[in-house]
Amino acid sequence: MPDEQLALDNINFQIYDGEIVGIVGHTGSGKSTLLQHLNGLLKPDLGTIQIGKVQITDPGVPMREIRRRVGLVFQYPEYQLFEETVAEDVAFGPRNLGLSEEEVKSRVQEALELVGLDWETVKDRSPFELSGGQKRRAAIAGVLAMKPQILILDEPTAGLDPGAHRDILAMIRQVHRLQSNITIFVSHNMADVAQLSDRVLVMSGGKLILNGSPQEVFSQKERLSAVGLDVPPATGLMYRLRENGADVRTDILTEKEAEEEIYSYLLRKRQK
Repeated sequence: MPDEQLALDNINFQIYDGEIVGIVGHTGSGKSTLLQHLNGLLKPDLGTIQIGKVQITDPGVPMREIRRRVGLVFQYPEYQLFEETVAEDVAFGPRNLGLSEEEVKSRVQEALELVGLDWETVKDRSPFELSGGQKRRAAIAGVLAMKPQILILDEPTAGLDPGAHRDILAMIRQVHRLQSNITIFVSHNMADVAQLSDRVLVMSGGKLILNGSPQEVFSQKERLSAVGLDVPPATGLMYRLRENGADVRTDILTEKEAEEEIYSYLLRKRQK
């Protein structure tokens, strides 16, 4: 059709076992659309998507099995909580896999503990009585109870206060460490992306324009600025210091690295 637009265009990448991959891009760049292709919610008109050895775009591929292996946590997942108790809500996914009630209970308990919610404390509570951060954790537990090999999170820290924000980041690290899964997440927070990711994908206009380590991607400040993106705050600080004559590195991603580099610079300057 003449008025059709390509939501995703000629995107090619591979993600390897054990990686944490951050996806960034301006609003409307195709990030969420890309995520929904990765577990078969959307299917491309052209091209293929391979999960392990399975081409999920092939006709007849059982999507139930793919969604069992690929867990997708939507933005603001707490809005999808609906059962009377936290335990029942988290049990919804594994119960629909046809598992025994004993296995369902075991998975629910394990998933809640994994996200930092005490089983005995929350299992019989209404999910609507939890705090915002606890609701987010309970919703993520519902996906983890499916034991996905690939965990996909769309803006996992969106709308949270600073304390809950830090807790969710720590939880993502913990889950990844314990489950050795592939973790893919979308974020507008460049500091989060820099801290969590092994690799960063940058989307713009439905295209993948950068694919590399956080150091490689965030070293291209001008290219990121051209598509409406910024570097992490610590990186931006180092660029500003350098522009004002300070001989500091700009391949800095975190506040701790920035602190160490500024201290080193001041020592060098004092010794001259």
